[in-house]
Amino acid sequence: MTVKDILDAIQSPDSTPADFAALPLPESYRAITVHKDETEMFADLQTRDKDPRKSIHLDEVPVPELGPGEALVAVMASSVNYNSVWTSIFEPLPTFGFLERYGKVSELTKRHDLPYHIIGSDLAGVVLRTGPGVNAWKPGDEVVAHCLSVELESSDGHNDTMLDPEQRIWGFETNFGGLAEVALVKSNQLMPKPAHLSWEEAAAPGLVNSTAYRQLVSRNGAQMKQGDNVLIWGASGGLGSYATQFALAGGATPICVVSSPQKAEIARKMGAELIIDRNAEGYRFWKDEHTQDTKEWKRFGKRIRELTGGEDVDIVFEHPGRETFGASVYVTRKGGTIVTCASTSGYNHEYDNRYLWMSLKRIIGSHFANYREAWEANRLIAKGKIHPTLSKVYSLEETGQAAYDVHRNLHQGKVGVLCLAPEEGLGVRDEEMRAKHLDAINRFRNV
Repeated sequence: MTVKDILDAIQSPDSTPADFAALPLPESYRAITVHKDETEMFADLQTRDKDPRKSIHLDEVPVPELGPGEALVAVMASSVNYNSVWTSIFEPLPTFGFLERYGKVSELTKRHDLPYHIIGSDLAGVVLRTGPGVNAWKPGDEVVAHCLSVELESSDGHNDTMLDPEQRIWGFETNFGGLAEVALVKSNQLMPKPAHLSWEEAAAPGLVNSTAYRQLVSRNGAQMKQGDNVLIWGASGGLGSYATQFALAGGATPICVVSSPQKAEIARKMGAELIIDRNAEGYRFWKDEHTQDTKEWKRFGKRIRELTGGEDVDIVFEHPGRETFGASVYVTRKGGTIVTCASTSGYNHEYDNRYLWMSLKRIIGSHFANYREAWEANRLIAKGKIHPTLSKVYSLEETGQAAYDVHRNLHQGKVGVLCLAPEEGLGVRDEEMRAKHLDAINRFRNV
């Protein structure tokens, strides 16, 4: 039995759930990995100079044992997120520490503690097998997966699963991720694949769409409402492109910060009208490595008010981190919210606390999404209210280059990876709905 037999079954219109259940599992599959014995390979280099193409490998690996509450999924397509970039350059630390700690949780989790890490936190594919206790999914189901892995044995996670002490991001803090031909997930990571999207399109929203939903829309985030002014950093990027869509769909006004005319045009195509090209307008929020320029904060705030008709922003959608955080706190209106989910330019944020405490602003930390938030975010994709922001697709063999592009900010939106899918455009089940939204689906492909 090979993965080709699995692909043949997926592509056959006559395959039934019984056919998939009867398929023997292959002994091995191809997967994108990083290696434990290479974690020091970039030790003397600056972050920018670390090259994912040197650390990312395409290996043949054994199929992992299937446990209770789990599923094995044939992965048709995946995508590259910043966590895969961080994994590939071993920053802020190698992920093998995560795998070692997870391996100590139980006899079953020992599977994850390996000398290689199969990475990737998105997938679209087909269920091959389910473990004991799984009733909601069956072999042959077409699915996408969100990346929240939880144990839920502690009471802490039962109001918000992101608060589970054993909360992890699949494919980053666990093994057997989605940049592979087969993936191991917990069954409560699975959600229905949107029928009007191809495999690679369906795999693209996952992590970033759910993250943006929690960050902006959810009661666990900024609780965005109609009429809010929302400042969105990196508005044409993986996260920002979904934040921009949520703002527009929710009756808010996005103020989109981008870094080039090309990215400004993408924001306009999404429907945004208020755009700041930070490079063209020359914003430099740091005088040097240790000193921020408050005059630049004020110039930035003035520019925002020019665009909004004199209003400050209610919400700042933060993810660049150190480079922008001081400015973000400053420009937020009195009583407003800065919600942060990442720090792609550095983790050590500095801001003037007078502008926070005296103006009663709030900083909210937001990390991925719980199952309900991820389900709601995926439902909006399936209903055609929010669209994939896929810009370019690579083969599994080219994943190193895909990660390099994301690391160097050479991409727009999301970068996809074909795993078992032999070409783009496969997997569409609802052509009529697709036709209604085709321009929006291809918005990032045609720039």
